[in-house]
Amino acid sequence: MKKLADGVEGARHRTLPANMADRLIVALDVADVASASALVDRLEGVVSFFKIGMWLQYAPGVDALVDRLTGQGKKLFLDAKMYDIPQTVARGVAAAARRGVSFVTVHGDAAIIEAAVQARGDTGLKVFAVTVLTSLDDAACRQMGYGVSARELVDMRAKQAAALGCDGIIASADDDPDAIRRLAGSDRLLIATPGVRQAASGTQDHKRSATPGQAIANGADYLVVGRPIIEAADPVTAAQDFVAEMEVAQPA
Repeated sequence: MKKLADGVEGARHRTLPANMADRLIVALDVADVASASALVDRLEGVVSFFKIGMWLQYAPGVDALVDRLTGQGKKLFLDAKMYDIPQTVARGVAAAARRGVSFVTVHGDAAIIEAAVQARGDTGLKVFAVTVLTSLDDAACRQMGYGVSARELVDMRAKQAAALGCDGIIASADDDPDAIRRLAGSDRLLIATPGVRQAASGTQDHKRSATPGQAIANGADYLVVGRPIIEAADPVTAAQDFVAEMEVAQPA
């Protein structure tokens, strides 16, 4: 796999995996833990980072899956989107850190985000703030009562997350990750990007999408990919194709 060059423009202040394959996060958005485990087995040696989101968080046996992934040295993105009073979110973040989770998502105002960052402490857990879901566009934001565009809302929340000490944010490649960092005044801000689709496939329910190459070229650090890989006839080949596109787009 291609290795990142030292001092890559735009990433010099962020610690990223040397292998591009380790920047691909496969979302285990399947019906049950048995199906998720089978996917993990099938992708062995190709993918080392997996996401557990709403599809599995309430499924029987998910605790064992979490222990299996962390126990095998896999990285785990817990997409919990924690949104509650600050103390409750802080307890949730602390619990995720104890479980060996690598990334966790939180959502909310400054007090909530600050509580999450403080609860993370000096553990290896990285806190990512949710900005605007990739299924939302300007019209949807207006319908929800926001007086700004989706892009403006992303910028506002990214700036707040950076100021409060978040490790990263969730934002689409269409939101221009490098521009977000400049606006937020933080080259260290990690950006994980969902809604990534290859050019030949549709965007499904994502309204702000990009190809793997576009996402990396725009400054995304991690790509979160579910259906294009897990629903492919050959998930291994699909994952390898994503990594190949990411490698080609990596700035020299």
